[in-house]
Amino acid sequence: MSEHVLLEMKNIHKRFPGVYALKNINFQLKAGEVHALLGENGAGKSTLIKVLGGIYKAEEGEIFIDGQKAEIDSVFAAQKNGIAIIHQELVLVPYMTVAENIFLGREPVKGGLIDKARMNAETEELLRTYNMNFTPQTLVVNLTIAQQQMVEIVKAISFNSRILVMDEPTSSISDKEVDFLFKIMKTLTAKGVGIIYISHKMSELWQICDRVTVLRDGQYVGTNVVKEITKDDLIAQMVGRTLEQYYVREFQEPGKPVLAVEHLSDGDMVKDVTFELRKGEILGFAGLVGAGRSETMQAIFGLTKKYSGTVLLNGQPVHFTSAVQALQHGMALVPEDRKLDGLYHVQSVRYNSTIEVLGEFIKGVYLNSKTEDGIAQKYVDMMNTKTPTLDQSIGHLSGGNQQKVMIGRWLATNPSILILDEPTRGVDVGAKAEIYTIMNYLVKQGLSIIMISSELPEIINMSDRVYVMANGRVSGCIGHEDVSQEKIMQLAAAE
Repeated sequence: MSEHVLLEMKNIHKRFPGVYALKNINFQLKAGEVHALLGENGAGKSTLIKVLGGIYKAEEGEIFIDGQKAEIDSVFAAQKNGIAIIHQELVLVPYMTVAENIFLGREPVKGGLIDKARMNAETEELLRTYNMNFTPQTLVVNLTIAQQQMVEIVKAISFNSRILVMDEPTSSISDKEVDFLFKIMKTLTAKGVGIIYISHKMSELWQICDRVTVLRDGQYVGTNVVKEITKDDLIAQMVGRTLEQYYVREFQEPGKPVLAVEHLSDGDMVKDVTFELRKGEILGFAGLVGAGRSETMQAIFGLTKKYSGTVLLNGQPVHFTSAVQALQHGMALVPEDRKLDGLYHVQSVRYNSTIEVLGEFIKGVYLNSKTEDGIAQKYVDMMNTKTPTLDQSIGHLSGGNQQKVMIGRWLATNPSILILDEPTRGVDVGAKAEIYTIMNYLVKQGLSIIMISSELPEIINMSDRVYVMANGRVSGCIGHEDVSQEKIMQLAAAE
């Protein structure tokens, strides 16, 4: 890392109706450094990045690049200034090739036609430089999520970008792919590229980052050298308090079995799964990506049309062929991908909170708005969801608050069994602690929870028992008094 200041954002202010998103923010990026941007959901990280990327215009403040004042009033202006943003939701065109995606909108032309040969050759050179194991002609739809991220990085590099923003780049990729990503980042910083790195995985900071800046409630808290600050100190800066009880769990004696699954198979990812869920317990499901955990729950919940095996609900055999049937029997499922499978982005918090219980406030053609508001407000309050009003579009809430609305929506159905698939993915430490508190409260009230999670500390600290899956089968079950990362990983890697 050189001492040359590549980017400086000074006294940035940004307001939205009813909320001050950024208030007097200062941020600096040096050439060749990886600078982490940290904060709870809603702290202002995404807003600051959108100001830098020309998506939002700040009301006050200045941006300097290489010491020169820059006017960034559009995405095009940001690109001209060497700024590229790789968003958490990748924006590639699936049925176009890698080369077509990289040069989309700026294709080389020869004789009035797109020069595909030159486009492929230039892409080939970029892929070779960064040791990518796919070709320019590969369709993006055939790439893994990690490979698609690499395409986004190569696309950014092809603009000769010197300031690269990575938003949660490791949230959906394996440890091996993370190592490869970090190698590419080191190659880029060695060439003087500055990287702004946003991640909720705090352990990554000490692996890859040089400095870290913390935002809280739209305001600048401070900047530190990563090697000179502890995780506890960072958490205290982020949430304005120490998280002594990060995982809130009071273990109790569970009741009788409420769900028994025997030799379940969906003919694909789920090969032979047997487990039991008891009243008032949190049952953790661990395993590597592709182990079949989510698919198991989808089969039970009626999202998989055909399966073999037995499912007993309170001792009675059931075979759901739709999610509606599962709901009618007191089951609820919060899906892994809230953006793809859960949220109605342009709709309000009220709509997203009550969509599963329409019958409670719509009778024929009559809509009881007071009842609808009451239901929505009850779960906004229970989940401590931060929103200006119930009319706020859910797409304008932070990721953590979106997740709280999702969980609240399914709690409104009054389930006896709640399945949470990656309940805190992309959620900050403060929101995680709040979700854990709610989970602890619910099981004390007699609800039974199945939690699928790839975060081992979450699984270890929150689960009464942990079932580990490998290759579509249960490879073992561990009680909370015996569970450890080593035991889980041994079972997860079982052949």
